[in-house]
Amino acid sequence: MKPEQPPYRRILLKVSGEVLMGEEPFGIDMVTLDHVAEDIAAVVEAGFELCLVVGGGNIFRGVQVAGRGMERASADYMGMLATIMNALAVQSALERRGVDTRVQSAIPMQAICEPYIRRRALRHLEKGRVVIFAAGLGAPYFTTDTPAALRAAEMGCDALFKGTSVDGVYTADPKKDPTARRYGSIGYQEVLARDLRVMDASAISLARDNNIPIVVFSIRERGNLLKVLTGEGTHTTIEDRTARAA
Repeated sequence: MKPEQPPYRRILLKVSGEVLMGEEPFGIDMVTLDHVAEDIAAVVEAGFELCLVVGGGNIFRGVQVAGRGMERASADYMGMLATIMNALAVQSALERRGVDTRVQSAIPMQAICEPYIRRRALRHLEKGRVVIFAAGLGAPYFTTDTPAALRAAEMGCDALFKGTSVDGVYTADPKKDPTARRYGSIGYQEVLARDLRVMDASAISLARDNNIPIVVFSIRERGNLLKVLTGEGTHTTIEDRTARAA
């Protein structure tokens, strides 16, 4: 029996910068970039509305550099610039496949992308365009997890999809612990209480307060985004389990 299709029409996809590295130690692997773009294009073609937040850890990670002595705010601003570079790369890959996109940056850069304007972004989504949000919140001391949750709330998304290198949330790191078990679903509070660190605590709390499910899946598996959206792919859903039980 085919699984029931989840009631997700508009989603925000959060992709870490590290995903774009593929098997490379740094930067953007063009083959991996093309695979991600193909999966997004398939979702758009299937009629879903999608916006996107891409991290910058494949180019520059502010927290790590700050730990080596650089002033934290400056390091974080450099990380925001890395997210803009990744956003432009994803935009280019999508547009080569005929997907209409817009990049909006929390740090105004009119020469290369639009400034973030909520109503304009909503209008783009209504017209079937993919909106890529760059530069985080435009403020230091946040990773891209929190802006992803915030933009998902602002855009009225039905869910926040987090594409990672593993196929869900586990009781422990499955790469280090072969006995780790994957959760089918788990509550927001359980994630916070067990310190599972699938996303920043601020992002989990923001999603909880706005009742936005977080769907964690492996984006490295080709075609998996569409599979999960249609209820077939392996994933973990972080949600309000009390409301679900009711």
